[in-house]
Amino acid sequence: MTVTTATTVSPTAPRASQRGPRGSLLRRRSAPYLFILPFIAMFAAFTIYPLIFTFRLSFTNWHGEGAARWIGWDNYTYLLSNPDFWASLATSGVLWLLIVPTQVIVGLVAAVVLNNAKLKARGFYRTTFIVPFVTPLVAIAQIWIVVFDQNYGAVNSLLNLLGLPDIGWLTTTTWSKPTLALLFLWKTTGFAVIILLSGLQSIDTTLYEAASMDGATRIRQLWSITVPLMRRTIMFLVVLQTLAVFQMFAEPYVVTKGGPYGSTTTAGLYLYNHITVADLGTGAANSFLLVIVVMALSLFFVRLLRARD
Repeated sequence: MTVTTATTVSPTAPRASQRGPRGSLLRRRSAPYLFILPFIAMFAAFTIYPLIFTFRLSFTNWHGEGAARWIGWDNYTYLLSNPDFWASLATSGVLWLLIVPTQVIVGLVAAVVLNNAKLKARGFYRTTFIVPFVTPLVAIAQIWIVVFDQNYGAVNSLLNLLGLPDIGWLTTTTWSKPTLALLFLWKTTGFAVIILLSGLQSIDTTLYEAASMDGATRIRQLWSITVPLMRRTIMFLVVLQTLAVFQMFAEPYVVTKGGPYGSTTTAGLYLYNHITVADLGTGAANSFLLVIVVMALSLFFVRLLRARD
């Protein structure tokens, strides 16, 4: 005799078949957010919060102790009416003109040579270009001070051998900016070459073969094929180096201390000068004005150099 036992199921209890798929779907959807949660927390703690704090600080008068006193737009009006602030932007602008166009042209030519020429040990030359970029800046700056010293520097010694007078590379307002720009070029051009070389290697070589069959010279191919197809890479490099030039601090601080007569006081060094006197409210306002200037320049270059389909 078979005994059948009836099982009573509560109408309110969810079935396992209904609860399981729904729970696993929820876990799958929430898993990506859980993985990026540490990054979001660090980004909020070390980027968003300092940005909001600095923006609020730019409207106060605070010297690092006590309560911050709210003064509204006074820090911004002070900076916008201060000739030293505009002089620092002008210095950074002159350095940009000396550095970025030269770096784009020299870097593009070097990248084309490395990409097309049949050189032995090509990898060695690529590594050589990047060595100055990974070398500590302070070490290169100290070498620059010794080499360009007006009395005992190697450059002036070479000029004396040629019968030319000494030049105050770091002590005159005429030559201090070009000397500082040369230091920046020596330090970062290798990095620019690597970026441009990566863009060159993405160009289809059949375009050059077709141009050669049509009789186009190397110069014509460079101007009509390489440059147009490299617009995005060049745009990226220009924006990146614009940020670097307007934030330049260590080079003038180590080599010239902003002199002579403030001729190498860049926007980054001028911002640092507020920190040394604990004028943190003005420094915060200065940093936001610098962000606005760099953002405007970056948007201008993006619009100017954007690729055209």
